[in-house]
Amino acid sequence: MDEHYVWVTTRRLRPGTLEEFERAWRPAPAPQGLRRAYAYWSEDGQEITGVSFWESRDACDSWRTSEPEAQRRAAMAPYVVEEREGFYRGRELAVPGAGRG
Repeated sequence: MDEHYVWVTTRRLRPGTLEEFERAWRPAPAPQGLRRAYAYWSEDGQEITGVSFWESRDACDSWRTSEPEAQRRAAMAPYVVEEREGFYRGRELAVPGAGRG
């Protein structure tokens, strides 16, 4: 099974700011080395978790320390109450009885 490099960030947002936050959140252009990205949010729109898959730890670290990422974080800051983040390595788990396609 392939190993994945994953950056996960969970942010608690100020009430009623999800739409504004999402406009500030999306990087343009997409970071080099980013393979996939997902966003998951709570029903009340006050917590959002971003999960991004990278080609390597170096690719992720390069983006995290870049000027475009610093600008993106500054744009998000007015909407964020709390933030937790971490980098992980892992792989997809086989789920018994779950067919693929």
